[in-house]
Amino acid sequence: MQVGSRLLVRSRVEWRHASISKLADEKVVITVCSPGGRTYRLRRKADAEVSLSGPIAILIADYGDDWHSNFSNYDTRW
Repeated sequence: MQVGSRLLVRSRVEWRHASISKLADEKVVITVCSPGGRTYRLRRKADAEVSLSGPIAILIADYGDDWHSNFSNYDTRW
């Protein structure tokens, strides 16, 4: 995926919106949006698995829930 690509990422308790912000040597920096309006960064290996659910890219996580049923509720002011 390229810089600026959007995907879903699993946090500790729910799925969140994210985008790829930087491609480094063998790592990818992902900016994740938190429900309160802040952002934070994750670093993953460049060969991390991403699956597609229609047009939506999803970073593979070791959780049993589906992103449809456990998606984060964002602050309505944003």
